Amino acid sequence: MRVVRCLIALVVVAGFFRFFPLFHVERLKTAAEQAATVFNAQQFAETFWTGKLLPAISSSSVKAAVLLPAIKADAAAARKKYSHGAGLGDTYFYFVSGSGRATSVSDDEVSLRVTDGGNEAEVSIQTGLIFGDALRDGTGLLNPSDFSNSQNFNDISAALDHIAESRVIPALRKQAKVGATIFFAGCAEVDDESTDLKPLKVIPIQTVLQ
Repeated sequence: MRVVRCLIALVVVAGFFRFFPLFHVERLKTAAEQAATVFNAQQFAETFWTGKLLPAISSSSVKAAVLLPAIKADAAAARKKYSHGAGLGDTYFYFVSGSGRATSVSDDEVSLRVTDGGNEAEVSIQTGLIFGDALRDGTGLLNPSDFSNSQNFNDISAALDHIAESRVIPALRKQAKVGATIFFAGCAEVDDESTDLKPLKVIPIQTVLQ
């Protein structure tokens, strides 16, 4: 009977570990498979820049000749009608395009005077180091809820900033001269209306000397 009881106990234990094993043996992923599952922010940014961001300039940006007088007349109403936001705090963004005459050029900015009829306003095209999320959030084309990993969403912002810093800004610095007429499109981040609206500080997505 002792032997029988031992055999029964062994069968019960074996059955338990069959359905509830202490460990699983899984195949290790190859380096190629691991690389394929890693989010590539730079690649995403490149595709987004050429496939969505640049085409959106003509279809989605607000004209500076419309936005700037609207801000001057009623900043709150202009914000409600034309701005974009990521839903974080009081910061909001404008996706704006237009043409202006360069009034000053420095390492950090190109100041443009935009005129439309009797209206005049200044825009500051930023040409220094870029910080913040204006290019990611300023167009309303990207939604943070579409990204399960918040770090991936943050990495997109840095990758878009890098494209502007390495491609758009160097060309503008090379071409911009006082008196030149420049077409611009970009995003402006407004965190403090007392300093960020006059002039509107625009991070460039595209600039063209006219």
